[in-house]
Amino acid sequence: MTDFKRRTLYLSTGKQIKLFGSSIAIGRSLEIGEGSAPNIFSCFEQQPEERIVPDIGKEPQEEKAVKEKPVKKSTIAVLNPYKLTAIELMEIADYNIRLWLDLKDNIRKLGINNPKIFNNE
Repeated sequence: MTDFKRRTLYLSTGKQIKLFGSSIAIGRSLEIGEGSAPNIFSCFEQQPEERIVPDIGKEPQEEKAVKEKPVKKSTIAVLNPYKLTAIELMEIADYNIRLWLDLKDNIRKLGINNPKIFNNE
């Protein structure tokens, strides 16, 4: 079964395809390429803010100096610049699933060397 890890697509045949981005895309023409711009719906890890927090030990305050230790807190945010709803995102997923299924049907019907596989207009 195909797997995608560390920008590499691993196929069940043992073939590996190194990618520059982090996704694979299919276009309306059924051509496959890298979808390297996650600009519709994605997640983003925000850089951690470094804050100094006093380290208060179990000893009484007057007997011990307060130590400062840096605290790093990273957060992951969802980017949805078009404010898409769940229904709209599922519609996009269905559209892409349909394209992938059309590609599979065309390959079965026409083989991989026939340019009619693609939906050229």
